[in-house]
Amino acid sequence: MPTAIIADDERLMRDQLRMRLGQVWPELEIIGEAKNGDEAVDLVDQLKPDFTFLDIRMPGKTGMEAAAVIGNKSHIVFVTAYDAYAVEAFERGAVDYVLKPPEQERLQITVDRLKTRLATPAADMNASVTAMLSQLAEKITAPKPSYLQWIQASIGQDLRMIPVEEILFFRSDEKYTCVQTERYEALIRKPVRDLAEELDPALFWQIHRATLVNVNAIEGVTRDIRGRHLVMIKGKPDKLEVSRSFLHLFKQM
Repeated sequence: MPTAIIADDERLMRDQLRMRLGQVWPELEIIGEAKNGDEAVDLVDQLKPDFTFLDIRMPGKTGMEAAAVIGNKSHIVFVTAYDAYAVEAFERGAVDYVLKPPEQERLQITVDRLKTRLATPAADMNASVTAMLSQLAEKITAPKPSYLQWIQASIGQDLRMIPVEEILFFRSDEKYTCVQTERYEALIRKPVRDLAEELDPALFWQIHRATLVNVNAIEGVTRDIRGRHLVMIKGKPDKLEVSRSFLHLFKQM
């Protein structure tokens, strides 16, 4: 069986990539996970995986630096939250890439490419990684996209400034959007479709056209007697419906 390790400093991203790979390539065995580039290098030496999925930005060695050390010991796939410039660079290289969050259709293309490489030696990444580092250095170190840090919301006659990390979920009706925190509920007029573009997608998942949920507030997913999937919120009785188009986020939960 083909084997792989996953290296990403975010547990949620490791879990999600593992789940997606299980869907598109059930025969692939994930034999290890690393939280940084140094651990990834050690795991490659110990476990000798066929493939190594490396996040670009990690503590210690970055994914690029880890790939240069790994060299030809394992086929490298970079995992990145950066789109256009990374895609262009990786398309011209011998390695492949996966964009965060991993989408099943794009991951299937990656898997098809990796299957063709099983019978060939892994390329030495030192030269190609060095070239990519020089091309991407400025963009890799560029500031992250500017996402909303605060939400200005009404509670009765009062106006509150709510840090986004304190918000459990947003839920819209025809006129207002409810902002639910652990301690209180507030209202804003901005619709979910606009919030989805302004909030960090690694922190807030859209699970319905009218609902965004903080991933750190998710306790689990259940089904009701009608077969609907419902997200359970930690410490709250609320259950948020997941529409069919967003079910892929929870396929194996």
